[in-house]
Amino acid sequence: MSDLPIISVTELVTAFKEVVETALPPCCVEGEISNCRPSPTGHIYLTLKDENSEISAVIWRTTAQRLKFQPKDGMQVLATGSLQVYVARGSCQFIINRLMPQGIGELELAFRQLRDKLAQQGLFEAERKRPLPRIPKRIALITSPSGAAVRDMIQVMTRRWPASRIVIVPVRVQGPGAAQEIATALRNVHKIPEVDVVITGRGGGSLEDLWCFNEEIVARAIAACKIPVVSAVGHETDVSISDLVADRRALTPSEAAELVVPSIQDVTAGLRQASVRMRQILTGRIDRLKLRLESIASRAVFVRPLTIVDERRQRCDELSEKAVRGIRLAIERRGQEIASIAASLQALSPLSVLARGYSLTSQSSGALIRSVRQAVPGQILQTRLSDGQITSVVQAIQLEESGE
Repeated sequence: MSDLPIISVTELVTAFKEVVETALPPCCVEGEISNCRPSPTGHIYLTLKDENSEISAVIWRTTAQRLKFQPKDGMQVLATGSLQVYVARGSCQFIINRLMPQGIGELELAFRQLRDKLAQQGLFEAERKRPLPRIPKRIALITSPSGAAVRDMIQVMTRRWPASRIVIVPVRVQGPGAAQEIATALRNVHKIPEVDVVITGRGGGSLEDLWCFNEEIVARAIAACKIPVVSAVGHETDVSISDLVADRRALTPSEAAELVVPSIQDVTAGLRQASVRMRQILTGRIDRLKLRLESIASRAVFVRPLTIVDERRQRCDELSEKAVRGIRLAIERRGQEIASIAASLQALSPLSVLARGYSLTSQSSGALIRSVRQAVPGQILQTRLSDGQITSVVQAIQLEESGE
């Protein structure tokens, strides 16, 4: 055993690394994803397995950012890459530089995943879709300025509504960076004065050509746009994520142009119909008012105004006579009431008693003498009779004794 060379663990693992990484060239591995776990740094760690074996694998951040779909557990894939030995732990892992789903295309899978994700978040709900303006003040076209789609849209809009005011926001609609340009334009289009509707899209092409309109960044920019958005991507059979999020989907760019502006012929015909209807309504209203005026004019107050004045004058005379009779009758009644009261008062008056031979004697102070005990000799008394008054001096007082 002493004849064998002695090496360190690092030397052993390094030799293992050289053998593995040089002996096995890059290859394509078919397997099932399990234990998939994205890291905060952007790398994706997972395990590739089949019925009998499994191996750790990693997708570095730069590769992960290029993936169109999100790797999930249970997904069958073709992973292209190479083996790499991690010297610090002596472990072997498969470095993936390309990942393709099995049974469905990469772009189709990415489309389905993003569609399901945004649908769960409510971005496709009809309740959040906004109506388009009937006659827009200004239309923004977020598209390629050199494509056939922009020419078709301008031609259709100016034919249908010659007064159309159009502004083109130039962006790339294909290739790397196109989605970022479209999203930026959607976020800033509301800053253009008087723009109240937006069309974004392009002409037909392959799924790869149209892919920028299936990017999440564009979908969220459409949802957040402050102005109603019409999506017109590809042909009638092409359905993009942008179509599902937008306030209105057009089957083609030309149809989008028809959606955002009215037809001048239709508007003119509508105005003519409205004019005829308004004329009919006004004519009917005038006829009704005319009949009403004729009815009012035929009333007696306008036909024979003096007759009504005479009737009112006669009525005033009748009321005046009635009032005079009422006043006289009231005076007579009040006179009778006063005479009756006066007779009652006269019957109760002390003067009436004096007229029957009675008199009233009072002291000089005015106090009545009711008893002889109130008088004293030499006192001056006043005696009231029915026809005058006598002043006398008391000479003597004689008190009569009442018998039992």
